[in-house]
Amino acid sequence: MYRPVDMLGVPTPLGLRPPAPGRVPGARHAPAALRRAGLARALEARDHGDLPEPPYDPYGDPATGFLNGDVLPGYSRAIADRVGPLLSHERRLLVVGGDCSLMLGTALALRRRGRCGLVFLDGHSDWYLPRHGGPRTAAGTDLGLVLGDGPDALTDIDGARPYLQAQDVVAFGYRDGGDDAHATRAAFRAAPMQHVPISAIRADGALASMHTALRTLMSRQPEGLWIHLDVDVLDPRWMPAVDSPEPPGGLDWNELQQVLTSLLAHPATLGLQVTVFDPERDPGGEHAARLVDLLAAAFGRR
Repeated sequence: MYRPVDMLGVPTPLGLRPPAPGRVPGARHAPAALRRAGLARALEARDHGDLPEPPYDPYGDPATGFLNGDVLPGYSRAIADRVGPLLSHERRLLVVGGDCSLMLGTALALRRRGRCGLVFLDGHSDWYLPRHGGPRTAAGTDLGLVLGDGPDALTDIDGARPYLQAQDVVAFGYRDGGDDAHATRAAFRAAPMQHVPISAIRADGALASMHTALRTLMSRQPEGLWIHLDVDVLDPRWMPAVDSPEPPGGLDWNELQQVLTSLLAHPATLGLQVTVFDPERDPGGEHAARLVDLLAAAFGRR
């Protein structure tokens, strides 16, 4: 069924470490780059512009222990305030990031609406707990934060913890390794969500794996469904323009398009957020153009 599309840009780098001393992560340029590549036109979208880019500090916030932890609560609330009025079963919302820390804002908007499900398409599990000191990053822990694991300033904005329930989450396509000397993923593995790693997808097929996971998720009768897409779920041969690429073995363009098309066609789906595309790693614009084509096809425009 054809549904009109709304588009909102969130040019946030707050959840990422600086790529080099004195530099701000390039994912903040993704909304502008994808507009230049024709995204709004390809989707026939109503473009709501961008939130202002937040101030970026390359040092940790001592109160929360997170990079930019003092800015994230207010910016997440601003995201939720803009996203909430755009959520509708009659339309589809596309939120263009920015890094994965925008998940806090969109999850807060979903929480205000009711109990919603989340399909988390990401090459990483995004629930890393460091073994040693140093500031944590919201883009590496966003899934844990929205499920209530972390400092109150980030996990309990407006007294809404948890923003999502683990039982309403499908983690799909991740291929990060096990624990290492720097971080553990034990909380991610123990959480009562559906875990669908790339190994399971390779055994059963991408579309069949998603259909199975979606049936289980929808049996819980959430009031809406949200899609998180970190483009590093793609194999780096197809999408190298990301902040933290995982080794080869990710989804290809066709697999991802099939999965997104199926999800966006579901009547419960409210929208999709796209994160971690870095135009600074795509100087010729070819990956931006390919991403626009993928999204246009997934939204039923091509």
